This record gives sequence, C-alpha cells and structure tokens, in this order.
Amino acid sequence: MAWRGEIIPYAPGFGQGPGAWFACRMSTVTVTTWSLEQTSPDDLRPAAEPPGDLRIVRAEVPSPEFSRFLYTAVGGDIRWTDRLGLTYEQWQAALDRPGVETWVAYENGTPAGYVELDPQDEGVVEIMYFGLIPAFRGRRIGGHLLSYGVARAWDLAERWPQRPQTKRVWLHTCSKDGPHAMDNYLRRGFRLFETKTAEEADVASPGPWPGAHA
Repeated sequence: MAWRGEIIPYAPGFGQGPGAWFACRMSTVTVTTWSLEQTSPDDLRPAAEPPGDLRIVRAEVPSPEFSRFLYTAVGGDIRWTDRLGLTYEQWQAALDRPGVETWVAYENGTPAGYVELDPQDEGVVEIMYFGLIPAFRGRRIGGHLLSYGVARAWDLAERWPQRPQTKRVWLHTCSKDGPHAMDNYLRRGFRLFETKTAEEADVASPGPWPGAHA
C-alpha cells in the first residue's frame, strides 16, 4: 500500500502537545478489471509477425533473477507490484510448478518482453503476465508475442504430458494497463466474460527510473 502523510498543525481538543502531528492517510484509486477468455484453439487470431530479427524463446531453466528482471522491466511503469515482496524462495517455488512457462521475445538478441503461462485445474491456462519493455512498445511486437504465447498455452500439454489438454485460456487486464492492451486482446480473439470495479491502494509506480523511456 502507498501511504501519503500530511503535516497538520496542532489544534485545541486533539489531546496533543504543542507543535504539529503527523497523520497518515491511505490514498485509493478506482480500478476496473476485465477478464477475457478463449475456449477453443480456433478462437486465436494471430497477428502478423513484425519484420526484423525477432525471436521468441522459452526460458527453460527456472531463474528467479531473470524472471524478476522481466517483471520489473515490463511492469515498472504500469504498477506491477504484486510480486515485488516475494522472497527468492517464493519466486523459485512459483517458477518450479509443473507447466509454468516463460516465453521471452528477443529483438536482435535483446529481451523485449515476455509471456508467463500459469497452468490451472481442469485444462485451464492463464496468461499470468504479458507485456513489453517500454522501449519496445509501439513496434508491432506485442501482437505477435501475444499470439505466440496464446498458441503455447493451447499446446501446453504437448510439453507436459501429465497435464490435461488445454480447454480454456484466459487473462485479465485492467485500467492501469497500457491504452492498447484491451484492443490487442480482442484482436487476438479473446472474449470479455467479466468486468469488476474496485477501490485499490494508489501504489506508486516502481519504475523505470526517470528518463529511461520517453
């Protein structure tokens, strides 16, 4: 949670001594979350592959250091904070679960973004995290990376024989995400099935550092 403090001058009746006292007040923001799904591999409408040297490779060795780098590099400016407090052991446990996969897009050998697949019960796979590092946005990479990641969600059982065949792929996005996120999901064949609005703590963006990307 992000807390904003303000200095309030001393006033009679507060039971305080002379001077000033410090009061903390939690700030909140209204966030809308949309959940979308595909229920057949035929739902996927792939985007065209962008020109240039773009490769998408699975990170087959679970690495908390690398996953945390991707998480902070992609999500720092759109308030991805839910995993920042995880210990090394918790990161490792999350990555070691059978069926969890991280697919990384590289442009000319440099990481540009990633997709993390989260296997769930009864043949359900969630696109847990997806996005691009800010410097690589707006270059037609996102549509192709999402298309590739969704296809890997549908054929996940081919690489994990203990998993049932994928029957449903889903994800969620929210009003804190980039302005083109929803359009990308709809263009790839996802359908909206739930909308929720809630008050959340107004968490400060953890990055990137000032001036890193215009």
